[in-house]
Amino acid sequence: MLQTLKTYFGYDSFRPLQENIIRHILAKKDSLVLMPTGGGKSICYQLPAILSDGTTVVVSPLISLMKDQVESLQANGIYARAMNSANNETENLILRKECLEGKVKLLYISPERLLMEMNFLLKDMKISLFAIDEAHCISQWGHDFRPEYTQLKSIREQFPQVPIVALTATADKITREDIIKQLDLKEPEVFISSFDRPNLNLTVKRGFQQKDKTRAILEFIKQHPGECGIIYCMSRDKTEKVAEMLEKYGITTTVYHAGLNAKARDKAQDDFINDRVQVVCATIAFGMGIDKSNVRWVIHYNMPKSIESFYQEIGRAGRDGLKSDTLLFYSLGDLVMLSKFAIDSGQQDINLEKLNRMQQYAESDICRRRILLNYFGENMEHDCGNCDVCRNPPERFDGSIIVQKALSAIARTNQQIGTRMLVAILRGNYFQELTEKGYDKLKTFGAGRDVPQQDWMDYLLQMLNMGYIEVAYNENNHLKITPSGVKVLYGQEKAMLVVIKREEKTPNKGKKKKAEKESKPMFNAITLSDEGMDKELFEELRVLRKRLADEQGIPPYIILTDKTLHLIAIQRPTTLEAFGMVSGIGEYKKEKYGKVFVEAIRNFLQ
Repeated sequence: MLQTLKTYFGYDSFRPLQENIIRHILAKKDSLVLMPTGGGKSICYQLPAILSDGTTVVVSPLISLMKDQVESLQANGIYARAMNSANNETENLILRKECLEGKVKLLYISPERLLMEMNFLLKDMKISLFAIDEAHCISQWGHDFRPEYTQLKSIREQFPQVPIVALTATADKITREDIIKQLDLKEPEVFISSFDRPNLNLTVKRGFQQKDKTRAILEFIKQHPGECGIIYCMSRDKTEKVAEMLEKYGITTTVYHAGLNAKARDKAQDDFINDRVQVVCATIAFGMGIDKSNVRWVIHYNMPKSIESFYQEIGRAGRDGLKSDTLLFYSLGDLVMLSKFAIDSGQQDINLEKLNRMQQYAESDICRRRILLNYFGENMEHDCGNCDVCRNPPERFDGSIIVQKALSAIARTNQQIGTRMLVAILRGNYFQELTEKGYDKLKTFGAGRDVPQQDWMDYLLQMLNMGYIEVAYNENNHLKITPSGVKVLYGQEKAMLVVIKREEKTPNKGKKKKAEKESKPMFNAITLSDEGMDKELFEELRVLRKRLADEQGIPPYIILTDKTLHLIAIQRPTTLEAFGMVSGIGEYKKEKYGKVFVEAIRNFLQ
C-alpha cells in the first residue's frame, strides 16, 4: 500500500484514517466515509482500485468533476476514463472495448448513465468496487439533494457481492443515516475524519451595505495579488453586478450561474481552472465540479442557507493545505430572504432549523471553528486562534437606551413596520410613505439621529439574535416585540450590545499613492513565504508550470499543486532523484517533468 501511494501519488505516508479505510475496502466491506474537502477522500478509493483486480466504478454528479479527476489520475500514470454525455459515440465505443478488456482501473460515470448501463456494459465488466462520490446528494436531508441519485439502491440489487463506499465532505447525523439506508449498505463501517481545516482563516462581517461590501472585497483581493478566489452570491443578478464591479477595477473575473447556457458555464469554469481569470462570481451552482487545489480565498457575499452549504463552499479554498482566507458577509436582509426560501421549501421545519444554526455561527461571539466542528459532532477543547472572534474578542456595552428607542418606535407604529421604515423613523428621514402614515409625528421620530444608519442595521440584527424582536415573515416582514423585548423596553432588564468596530474607509482616488503606503490592510496577507523559500524561484517555477499546462491543455495544478511547487522552491532539487523525493511527486511525474524542472532550478541557481 505504501509503495503504491509513493509510486503513483508521491506521498510517503497516509493521512489520518486513509489506511484504515483502504484496508476495509480491500477486505470487500461496505463503508461510509466523511472527510472534509481537501482531506484526501479520493485516495481512499483510488488506491484500492489500483491494487484490486478489475475496475472501480465511480458515480459522480458532474461532468466537470469527472474530467478533473480523470485528468489528475492520468497525470499520475493511472488508467482512468469517464463515460458521460460529453463523449461522442466513437469515444464510447473505444471506452466500452477498454472496459471489457479490463484496461480501465477507474471508470467515472454519472448516475443516469450508470442506470442505463446497469444491464449492459456493467454486467459484462469485472467490477472491484462501486464508489459513490458526493453521497450527500442521495439524501433528501442533504444540502444538495439530487433526485437521480435515489435510484442508486439498484447497485446493491444487481451487484450484491461488490463492495460499496459512499463518500462525502458534509453530512450531519440524519443525512448519514439516510445515505446508508438509501444505498442499502450492509453493516457499513462509518469513518468520520476530523472536520477541522486549521489552514482556513474564518472571518464574518455583519450588517455591511453594498458600498461597504465593495470596499471590503477590493481591500481583501488586494491582500491576495494574483491569487484565485470565489465569490458566492445569493442571486444570478448579484453575481453579474459584482463581476462588473471587479472588472472596473482591473480584476479579471468571470460569472457562473444556472441562467447561463452550458457552453458559457463550461467556458467560465475552464477559464477559472486554467488560471485565465483570477475570480469567479457564482451562485451555489458552482464549485462541486472542481478539484482546483490553489483557490486561496472564498467570499460569501450573502449568508448561505445552512452550515453544510457554507462548510462545503469554504472548503474549496486551500485544498492543498496552504493558508487560505474566508470572508462571510451577513445582513438582516439575507436572513429575511433565506427564511422565506425555507418556509416555501416544502421542508420548512428542518430548513428553518438549519438556517438558525447558520445564523448562530454568523452571530457568534465565541470561536467560530468550535461552532463548525460541534455541528458535525466533533469537539475542540481550545479556541482556534485563526478566526476573527479569537483574534478580536467582542466588547459589550449597556445598549439599553438604543434598544428602547427602537422598541418604542415599533410599539408606536402598532408593530406594522419593517427594518427600512424603522431606521428611517429613528434617523428622522422624511419620505412620502413615512409622512403619509404620520410617522413623522411620533415621539420617537429622529430619536436615533446620532446613530449612523449602518450601525442601526447592526444593532437591529443584534436585537433579533438576542431575542428582543422577531420578524413576522407572513406579515410583510413586520417587526414584532417579544416578551424579552418588553422587559428591556420597560427597564426591567439591561441590553448588553456588542461594540461596533469599523475599518477605516479606503482613501479617495486622488490620495491613492500616498495612502497605499500608509493604510493598514484590513486582513493579514496570506502568502507562501515560508522560511527558506525563494519567492523569485517559486514565480519562475509557476510560469514554467503554466507553460507546460497550456501545452497539454490541462490546468496547472494537475501538473504540480502549489504545495508541491512550494516544497520544490524550498528544497531546490538539482538531480532527478532529488526531484522524485519531493512530497507529491510520484514516479510518473518524476519521469515526465523532472528533467525540465531540474534544469530550470539549475539555471536559476547559476
